[in-house]
Amino acid sequence: MKLVIAIYLVLINIITFITYGMDKRLAIKHKWRISEATLILLAAIGGSIGAFLGMQVFRHKTKHMKFVIGVPVIFILQIILALFILKS
Repeated sequence: MKLVIAIYLVLINIITFITYGMDKRLAIKHKWRISEATLILLAAIGGSIGAFLGMQVFRHKTKHMKFVIGVPVIFILQIILALFILKS
């Protein structure tokens, strides 16, 4: 089961990172964008590391407080949840 969770987390973080990069590219080209709700949702379902790295690498959403504060808060909550689950 731990292997399945590890694979899921790797995949969701890769997907999230790529999605942040795609949204940045779409923003530069003034095209239809990926919604902020989708970007936050990807972080919330396990892609917080990918979201944070995407923000840094692509310099994307770094002026939006809901991302600057929200993504690290989501990450911290996920760490607390993981520690709680592993301790049980």
